Amino acid sequence: MEGTSVHRLLALISLLSCSTNQAALTVSPSRSQFFKGEYVSLSCEEDNSSAGWTVRRNITRGTRTLCGDGWGKPAGSTCTMPYADPLDTGVYWCESREGAASSSIQLTVTGGSVILQSPVLPVMEGDDVTLSCHTKTAPSNLPAAFYKDGSLIRTEPAGHMTLHHVTSSDEGLYRCSISAHGESPSSRISVSAAEWREHLSTGCWVSPICWMCVGVEMLRDHHCCFPQQSAD
Repeated sequence: MEGTSVHRLLALISLLSCSTNQAALTVSPSRSQFFKGEYVSLSCEEDNSSAGWTVRRNITRGTRTLCGDGWGKPAGSTCTMPYADPLDTGVYWCESREGAASSSIQLTVTGGSVILQSPVLPVMEGDDVTLSCHTKTAPSNLPAAFYKDGSLIRTEPAGHMTLHHVTSSDEGLYRCSISAHGESPSSRISVSAAEWREHLSTGCWVSPICWMCVGVEMLRDHHCCFPQQSAD
């Protein structure tokens, strides 16, 4: 199943089954790619602190683990990873005691020398989106080549590329490369219509069974996801 369809499926589930208790997962630094050894903080921004929101992840298909269960350091609704590792690459989300879940995000940790800085969440149709190519040690304004779905878009002399007034045709896998330093992993950019804004930025009830379907980059067995009503 294409990654674009994954985001639309999750947004549809959210529309059909939002609960009153909501949370959104935020990442600091605010990006989807990290160098090995970086400090990463994940927090559940919640409407109701009594709901007991915690950070969970899925790094292999069919697994769901809680922060502190062999990874991360939990502190209430926050989870920190003092030393990110490529094995931490996966899907992350917030989940309440009742099983309600926020929208998920894909994080990638690379042992390489280049990362692409791109939006963590889907972007809104019509927005401008800036992508930046960074190395681990060199200045961040080096010339960089940007690719979409494996094809070269263009080379930017200062390492930044802006997509103006994005539409669904801009969706895809993006990566960048810097001469003599290497290339970044790929990250997907998804574009959502304006009416999805609220549901993509807040947490809504999603069946725990659905999350068992979440893979590192795609939701393959989406037929097993059934929206449920949250308990009051």
